[in-house]
Formats: sequence, C-alpha cells, structure tokens
Amino acid sequence: MNLSFEELLGANGARIGIASLDAPRSLNALSLPMIEALLDRLDAWEQDPRIACVLLRGNGPKAFCAGGDVRSLVEACRARPGEVPALAARFFAAEYRLDYRLHTYGRPVICWGHGYVLGGGMGLLQGASIRIVTPGSRLAMPEVSIGLYPDVGAGWFYNRLPGKLGLFLALTGAQVNGSDAVALGLADRLLRDDQQDALIDGLVQLNWQEDSELQLISLLRALEHEAEPDRPEPRWLARRPAIDALLDVPGPVQAWKAIARWQDHPDPDLAQAARNLATGCPLTAHLAWHQLRKARRLSLAQVLRMEYGLSLNCCRHPEFSEGVRARLVDKDNTPHWHWPDVAAIPEAVVRAHFSQAWDGEHPLADL
Repeated sequence: MNLSFEELLGANGARIGIASLDAPRSLNALSLPMIEALLDRLDAWEQDPRIACVLLRGNGPKAFCAGGDVRSLVEACRARPGEVPALAARFFAAEYRLDYRLHTYGRPVICWGHGYVLGGGMGLLQGASIRIVTPGSRLAMPEVSIGLYPDVGAGWFYNRLPGKLGLFLALTGAQVNGSDAVALGLADRLLRDDQQDALIDGLVQLNWQEDSELQLISLLRALEHEAEPDRPEPRWLARRPAIDALLDVPGPVQAWKAIARWQDHPDPDLAQAARNLATGCPLTAHLAWHQLRKARRLSLAQVLRMEYGLSLNCCRHPEFSEGVRARLVDKDNTPHWHWPDVAAIPEAVVRAHFSQAWDGEHPLADL
C-alpha cells in the first residue's frame, strides 16, 4: 500500500499519530489505495480521544509527494477513449474528499512538506492546519505540462495569493521555494530538513491537556529560529508588479501569448516559467483561467465539487492522456496536443469540461 501508520506515546497518555507516505521511488505519488487508507485512518484517529495531533510526512529525501498516480489513470482512460473510467471517478472523489477532510479535521494536522510538493501533494499540504516547508521544498501545480489543470482545491488556494500570482503559477506550473511559500501564504513555517526528529520529540513532550496551542506555537517558533540562517531567498513577491501588469488581459489567449513572450527574459525564473507554458497544453490555459474566475466566490467544498467535474471531463478528452504519455510514460517530452493553437480551441470544448459527468447526485454533495 506504500503507506505506514504509527502512534507515539506522549505526556499524560496523549498519542501522536504519524502517517508516512512510503513510495520514494515514485516520489510518494498517491494511489487510490493510499488515499482510501489515509481517509480511514484519519477518521479512526479523530474518534480516538487519546490522539492529540497528527503528523503527515513522506519518506525519502526527494519529495513529500509529487502528485497523484496519473499513469494508472491514463491507462484506464486509454482503454476506453471518450469515457470516464470508473477508476477516475473513484480516485478524484476520494482524493478531493481527503483534501477536504484535512481542511476540516478536528485535531491539529502538521504536514512536513519537504522536497517536491506537487499536484496532489499540494492538496495535502494546503489542507493541513500547520504547513511546514524546508529550504529544499519546491511547491508547484505543474499540470500545464500534462494536459490537466491545477486541481485539489487550487481554485481555492491560488485565488488567495496576492495579485495575479495565483493565475501565473497556475498557467506556468512555476515552482516556489520554502520562503516563497511562507511569504505567499502557502505554508506556515520553514524548518530545516534535519529538524523533523526534533519536532517529533517536542510533540511527544508537550502537555496536550493544558495550553497546548501556546506550547505548540512556542515549539515551532524555537525550531524556526534555529532554521533562520538556512532560509532561501524568496523569489516571487518581488516579481509581482511585473506579473500583475503582464496578466492585466481579458482572457486566456492573451494571457498565454503575453507569458510566452517572456521565454528570453533576462530574469531566469520568468524565462523558465514562460518556457513551461510555451511547451505545455494550450487547453490547460483555458481551463485554469475559467476555473479561477468561477472559483472566486465559491467555498472550498464548492470548488472541489467543480474540480471533480473538470477532472472527469479531462479524462474523456485526449489532452490529459497525451500529456502523461509524453512526459511520464514514453518520456519523449513531445506531446502532440489535439488543440495545439491556444487561439483556436472551440469555446464548446472548454464549456464541455465544466459540464456534469456523473449520474444522479454529485458524489461530493455531502462536503
């Protein structure tokens, strides 16, 4: 199952629940069994009065979680072109339910987001009540490269970034480091990679029966102070004025063309972001633009319900399968997009991605 659980005995009988993603060879990519097991264990821990808090982490030095197991999803999509595979319907419903569960959990959830935190990993990190990153963290929603779109609640958390930064990150899949994440509100604390054991020791020693929130903050502040010399330089807030001006445009076609002109920008971060977009999926730009616009006034639950439909419809259309084939299966990095021209994608195709793709009541209606 590539997942492990343990409980550590703390002061006065309190217990610390630790859930570890354990698939380092795949950068801890989330499979459906992993998601369902996490949901079950979180439910059990929340009902156990002895559990004081939960730590969610990933094993291996490279990544907390680099996303979902999209290879398996695409295998199912390619087996039945034009349909929504049963695996996709189950996977996205369970994944988004897990993300919502973390956002609304009744115990403190500490997520240790080291290394790559991509796609589905971002959904887990953003749902935690205490989001920890490290000097080596690289956070992103890189779905433009595989013909999907930024999901797992990105319509909710990217809309909360200042100015046009959320839109820019959604369109380009650009990575942010640990300092960026804290500055932009995508993380709460930056600790060193080697401080996880000290954090766990501190959690075990806390008196969870008296002023536990204050003690927890004191513990985190002390560790954060120790990590201050290792904090990387933030990159993205200083670039906000240029990005805001660039994306002061009426639609996704203009946004795509504006960013693409930055491929030779003297700023290497902006140039790399532009190249990510230029070699990515034009349909993704349309989906992300309308997703963020529609999500502005929606609750988290409403955003996840909208994204569920988007994800199922992406499975019915060819871009997602082709993107995963080119980037992750054959690895030729030459996707042959069905709609290669961002300005020539029919509006009906974009609208179809926001249509209902299930029978009866919405599978996430109870969120």
